[in-house]
Amino acid sequence: MTAVYALVTFIAVIVIWNTVFKRNIAEAMFVGFVASCLFAGTDFFSAFATGLKDGMQNEVTFAALAFVVVGDILTRAGIVQRIVDVLSSMLGRRRGGSIYAATVGSGLFGAVAHNGAATAATIGAITIPWIKRSKASGETAAVVLGGNAGVGAVFPFSGAYFLMLAAPTVTGVLNPDDMVFTAFVAALWMVASRIVIAAVLIRRRDVAAMDPDDVKPLRYTVSRGWSSLVVLAAVAIPIVATSGTMVASMVGADAADAIPVLVWLPVAMLLPGLVVGRRSLPRTASGWWEQLGRSGPKLGLVGVTMVSAFSAGEVVSNLGLSEQLTPLLERLSSVPAWLVILLVGLIVIVVAGPLSTTATLAAVGGVAFAALTAVGVPGPMAFAALLVWAASESASPPGAAPLYVAAGIANIDPVRTFVPVIAYYLVPTFLLGVLLALGVAWVP
Repeated sequence: MTAVYALVTFIAVIVIWNTVFKRNIAEAMFVGFVASCLFAGTDFFSAFATGLKDGMQNEVTFAALAFVVVGDILTRAGIVQRIVDVLSSMLGRRRGGSIYAATVGSGLFGAVAHNGAATAATIGAITIPWIKRSKASGETAAVVLGGNAGVGAVFPFSGAYFLMLAAPTVTGVLNPDDMVFTAFVAALWMVASRIVIAAVLIRRRDVAAMDPDDVKPLRYTVSRGWSSLVVLAAVAIPIVATSGTMVASMVGADAADAIPVLVWLPVAMLLPGLVVGRRSLPRTASGWWEQLGRSGPKLGLVGVTMVSAFSAGEVVSNLGLSEQLTPLLERLSSVPAWLVILLVGLIVIVVAGPLSTTATLAAVGGVAFAALTAVGVPGPMAFAALLVWAASESASPPGAAPLYVAAGIANIDPVRTFVPVIAYYLVPTFLLGVLLALGVAWVP
């Protein structure tokens, strides 16, 4: 049971280091990796070196780092800002248009930035004033922005997405390239559920149309913002190209297989982003150096996190995790699958309260995935459900940072948002994860 003990220790170290000592997730993951190596005994240094080498060479680590840089560049280029303006022109004249714009805008920004607090701050700064001028309370505005801030974690290329792929029980079971579309569909389900919630909120809280001064002519916003949609749609190009015969016919099948889709994707988003956002991006070498410098802290955080995750996964796998977990998971076969799904979902939701989305999946994502698949939940469905449950962090007070950011912009006491955000966003998030795991909500 050495590998099981190593995995439990890895999880315990992450939770204690992150919550008790208040250290960042990257440091907690690295300390957890070192702790897992201790179970190799006299082979400690060999396990450490082998695991570290595997973590640094993994394609998913490269993709995670690449998307940090690409996300920062696209954010500075104002891609999502122009799309939010288009949304306001299309929806602003209908009842509750500001809330619909905030909901969809949060999803779009989250698809690029993947950070709940940043989503609440950026989209909130634009839409919270709109919502308040739509005869809605500051509490309603903060609840909407806080509740929607976690959607970005479900979209592919978020830190949570990559951490799930790095979990010891997931590596080797799921193909990272195949999970791109799975996560994207799960994120669309989450956005769709948020739109339904928005409709309920608008009706119950009697939210009016946007102030006419906040609605720009559609012709003007479309002329400025249509090209931004091209950037977001560019992710489809490498997925289609590498899954078909297009690349193979051009460079040969071996060459097409040699470059994974996760390597193509950041390039496919970056190139049109540079063209569309050229007026907002730096024009000098020093300006680009400054831009990359802003990404530096994130790169360090994501890099250490991903390398540590894959390295620890390599260590516990080499210690025999799969063989040692099998008899433990077989005991779940006598428990109804729906009950295991409910219990796993509740555990992840509870853990996501004090922890961030990435820390939650780093701590319990791998074990939860193994528990779900042990009772017959297909891997992609388990993967999608866990992303959704962990993304409840933004709607799980009192530890939800995006909620406090939104409340600050709306200038209200955050405590007033706790009950409504649980009712309108936390509970539906739990139920959506259950539907995904059961196969009611389809994912590929």
